[in-house]
Amino acid sequence: MGLYERILVPTDGSDGVERAVRHAVDLAVEHGATVHALYVVNSASYAGMPMESSWEGIDEMLRADADDAVELVRAVADDYEVPVETAVIDGTPSSEIVRYAEEADCDLVVMGTHGRGGIDRLLLGSVAEKVVRGSSVPVLTVRVTE
Repeated sequence: MGLYERILVPTDGSDGVERAVRHAVDLAVEHGATVHALYVVNSASYAGMPMESSWEGIDEMLRADADDAVELVRAVADDYEVPVETAVIDGTPSSEIVRYAEEADCDLVVMGTHGRGGIDRLLLGSVAEKVVRGSSVPVLTVRVTE
């Protein structure tokens, strides 16, 4: 049995996140671990929109993006015969990633970071940074390209 049994890979489906996914799958291969692919639908990001524009089609679009993102993780893991569990949940990404990692008894979180600095980091925040600060589970960040 390896050091890791359950590795969480939060994904937002963005360009470059596949680098973090591949890193997580490589670790899973080495340790005989299961990969957990998680997508958090940040419904708060469109909650302030007028009702007629916010719900009509946006929720379905976000869910389709979420399904595509976790299926990318599954496809990469399948190439290496690594077992995968997928989940799509609603909430604030950093909080839900921390909660999921703890509730699913994950041993490691592997996630991408865009490496923003300065004013971008101040204004946009960093989900990875919030996860690192809030998680009782070790977090490995992988710089992804934008």
